Amino acid sequence: MRTSTLIRSSFSSARRGGARHVISAAVACSVVLAATAACAGPGGHSSHVGAPGVNIPSVSHSPAPKKAPPLPGVGSVMSKRVPAQAQQAVVVYGDGRDSDEGTVVLYQKQNNAWKIKGSWPAHNGRAGWTTAHRLDDDRSPVGVFSLTDAGGSLEDPGSHLRYWYDDNAFTSMIDEDVDEDTAHQFDYVIAIDYNRLKGVPPFDWTRPQGVEKGGGIWLHLDHGDGTSACVTVPESGMKTLLHTLDPRLHPVVVMGDRARLKA
Repeated sequence: MRTSTLIRSSFSSARRGGARHVISAAVACSVVLAATAACAGPGGHSSHVGAPGVNIPSVSHSPAPKKAPPLPGVGSVMSKRVPAQAQQAVVVYGDGRDSDEGTVVLYQKQNNAWKIKGSWPAHNGRAGWTTAHRLDDDRSPVGVFSLTDAGGSLEDPGSHLRYWYDDNAFTSMIDEDVDEDTAHQFDYVIAIDYNRLKGVPPFDWTRPQGVEKGGGIWLHLDHGDGTSACVTVPESGMKTLLHTLDPRLHPVVVMGDRARLKA
């Protein structure tokens, strides 16, 4: 079931650390990324006590469920961070540690295997990737993060994630003298749950780990070059993600340069 929220606000704060502009951020505390529980296998155990001299039947066990193979190009280090209940994954394959280019692939688990649902060229932080993201370092954080909230300056195109439509809050974060592509970068966005509260609009500037850890990192429309930390894909990609990602399937984004993803 889709949940869409219409907001018309006088929000005028500028962003810091997530797109191409600087924000006046407010500091608050909460959680960054909700911890997820692994699913235990349904192992059955039965025992029988016999009389003296009577053989005791052997213990029987139900077969453990098959573990899904890792996401393509994702090694053991990152795979361990993907929640067991995640049935959808957006993998951002950065071309290099210091590159702002890469590929975004949407996977969905079917019959205990990851199937590709879409793939698009992408951009990330203009300085590349980091495992210790800081405000204004122009690098995207390497990691696994949940995807729970979406929004944009255009009305909900059919998102399964909760969608906040606000034609003022998103456009107010864009500089006035920008080209046409950049002016539409926030038509559709999906918040990456890095240093943010879940269940609030993407433009909420609460930073649970503090302002210096950055935040406001989104998937949004591509504008042709690197970002401050966000990941961008073409409009067709954003619409597919919004139409496909389903909170009941616990979607996550797995992101980083290819070398560190494979570790």
